[in-house]
Amino acid sequence: MTWAVILAVALAVFGALVFVFKLPRVGWELAAAALLFGISGYAMQGHPAEPGAPKPPSEDSRSGDAALLKAREAMGNSSGEGGRWMILADSFARNGQFRAAAEMLGNAVKQNPNDADLWVALGNALVEHSDGMITPAAQFAFQKAARIDPTHPGPPFFMGLALAQSGRLADARAVWQQLLDRSPPGAAWRDDLEARIARIDQMMAARGGAAAPSGN
Repeated sequence: MTWAVILAVALAVFGALVFVFKLPRVGWELAAAALLFGISGYAMQGHPAEPGAPKPPSEDSRSGDAALLKAREAMGNSSGEGGRWMILADSFARNGQFRAAAEMLGNAVKQNPNDADLWVALGNALVEHSDGMITPAAQFAFQKAARIDPTHPGPPFFMGLALAQSGRLADARAVWQQLLDRSPPGAAWRDDLEARIARIDQMMAARGGAAAPSGN
């Protein structure tokens, strides 16, 4: 009975993606593969007949992903054709399937080459797939987004984050300072950006490198 319910739910999810969210046909195979991956994982590790044994949640190395996804959503536009791609790609990312997310977004930018938000999402997926390190492909995606929409805060914000995670603190600070200098006073990301720049200054000082002067 349990497996019948699981399969029914999987079919319902796939149907919703195709008919409700209008998932492009090119994404059907990836969506089906993700659902089958989840079912196979449950088959190997799930024990539905055993009584539950709740335990405190463990610290997840990917616990910051949800916050970053929300930050990207706040800085961009998730509506329209590109938004449908990002909904599914984000579901992959939340489950740690960054390669699948990157492949899907790679197809998305081919079909929507002038969507800056899709390029930002692709850059993030590529960074996560590389364990937080900046790669030439991710850097290209962020730069492409910035060329499409020079006023978009997402490309420099996430480019700076990837540079910082890769240990390139001075480069990250420079990118973030430029974004802060052109951000309006009421921008939702200003406080977070100022805090990140302050942390980089502290880290650079601890390493013995001089912190760059604030542009404010």
